[in-house]
Amino acid sequence: MSTHLSTNVILAIATPLSLLLCLFLLYLYHYNHPFCKRLTRHVRKRCTNIASSLETGMIYGTETEGLITFSGGENLTVTNILEAPGEVVGKSGHSTLYRASVPVGPTGTNAVSVLLRFVRPGCAGKAEEIVPIVRMLGTIRHPNLVPVRALYVGPRGEKLFVHPFYAAGTLARFLREGVDETQKWDITCKISIGIARGLDHLHNGLPKLVIHGNLKANNILLDSNFQPRLADFGLHLLLNQTASQEMLESAASNGYKPPELMKMKDVCPKSDIFSFGVVLLEMLSPKEDSVRDGSVLASEELHVPTNFKDLVLERKISDAFGTEILTKNNKGANEERMQMLFRLATACCSPSPVLRPDIKGVLRQLEEICR
Repeated sequence: MSTHLSTNVILAIATPLSLLLCLFLLYLYHYNHPFCKRLTRHVRKRCTNIASSLETGMIYGTETEGLITFSGGENLTVTNILEAPGEVVGKSGHSTLYRASVPVGPTGTNAVSVLLRFVRPGCAGKAEEIVPIVRMLGTIRHPNLVPVRALYVGPRGEKLFVHPFYAAGTLARFLREGVDETQKWDITCKISIGIARGLDHLHNGLPKLVIHGNLKANNILLDSNFQPRLADFGLHLLLNQTASQEMLESAASNGYKPPELMKMKDVCPKSDIFSFGVVLLEMLSPKEDSVRDGSVLASEELHVPTNFKDLVLERKISDAFGTEILTKNNKGANEERMQMLFRLATACCSPSPVLRPDIKGVLRQLEEICR
């Protein structure tokens, strides 16, 4: 009885050990075979690449490496993005904007217009640094914000962002072309409140505060109903130090930079408030061809005087925007409401960030003025 039990115990131990030994010998044989050695190296390398890509976010679901898609961009592929016919609609020191027609649907016979922002390789941060930020920005959805639908990272480090395209164009274009005077006040109110709501969502409606960082008339898109949508929010977080500083210098040359801001990394909510104040003044000012006073010359970029920055800093904005010029160019609004909106805009442009209202205060005043 005891001998039979001992034999069973020995067999129970020996059988799995023998199996393991056979598997180990079989592994050694295949590993040392030339073909199997090459295959093993290839598999190990491929697994390493996939693991690295997953860590940096360069593979999204079953999509091609280099493409990350978000809500609204699930059907996009690298091929139909890169091969989409398009035209340049804007340029800056760090990127180029394209309007492109991307095929969609199972057969690719349908196409949709998108806005592609190509960020130059020398201007963007490294993929492993920016992908977590892009993933955060890609989840942001609000009626007054332009969403990110996809990001493609190319082999040389180039970054291509995909956004929806809005046919009505930018606020800057709208201000240049003008609108019927009887509608101007209502549209001004609609756009102003929409911008404020978009900023409020960035500042207060997310788990983590997001600073727009580059608010200006060219970065505010309009849909067919004059509903504004803020583009490029958080873009400064994706640029390297040199490119982000160039962005700040461009904002300064166009009058959007608050006086206290020396480096883009120091932007704060009150920086956005200053820029918003400038946008409000642009909407309140007359069209370029209606400004005849030689002391008040309109610039190509702004619809405010070329010496606007000095007027803001010296608290002399009223020298360029008097009651007469405000009411004459906004016939659909009474003088009192125009003056209230003007005072709100100048408060946002206060040289001291402490004196600027926060975005909730701005929104509350706008809704009161436009009611």
